[in-house]
Amino acid sequence: MEQASEDKNHITFTDQMRIRFRGILDPVGAFLNRIGLMPNTMTILGLLGNTIGAVLLAQGKMTIGGLIILAMGPVDALDGTMARLRGEPSEFGAFVDSVIDRYSELVIFGGLLFFFIQQEDWIAALATYLAAGGSVLVSYVRARASSLGYDTKVGILTRMERYLVLAPTLVFNIPLVGLWIIAIFANLTALQRIWDIRRQTKVK
Repeated sequence: MEQASEDKNHITFTDQMRIRFRGILDPVGAFLNRIGLMPNTMTILGLLGNTIGAVLLAQGKMTIGGLIILAMGPVDALDGTMARLRGEPSEFGAFVDSVIDRYSELVIFGGLLFFFIQQEDWIAALATYLAAGGSVLVSYVRARASSLGYDTKVGILTRMERYLVLAPTLVFNIPLVGLWIIAIFANLTALQRIWDIRRQTKVK
């Protein structure tokens, strides 16, 4: 029981960032609520922005694509803030937000994969594939565990860390650096979560 309590109170880096920047996000979220924007609107805008960035990446325009993707980070954080300030956070809203986050990540990796395949850079294409697979598995492991009554937030490269790794390396036009970091450590994070669930099942 003591270990289960520790797991429940585990704070991820993403959670820490949301708390740290609440003083900025809350006033912006309140303003957007006042002018009539809905949380789901911000979710869709984030996906559209990342899609535009991905199209630019597919054309080899790494810096401008990276800048757009970098700008979408705060936009992505605002939907949850707006819903909380409205007093309307819902399980379905959180579900949609999580799914859209996965689409956003995959569309970015898709743009990079298209570019590298066009360049016939198969090593870079492999790195992109591994990074995309690892990123999806990090979320899938937690979702599958949740369906069985467990929760795990552990890991060295959750979504916020992946964003902070990839976006700057795109801006500085060194995408392979970010891709290989994510390819290695996202998959290690998925393995960490699998091990954490194994530990939880033994505790029970």
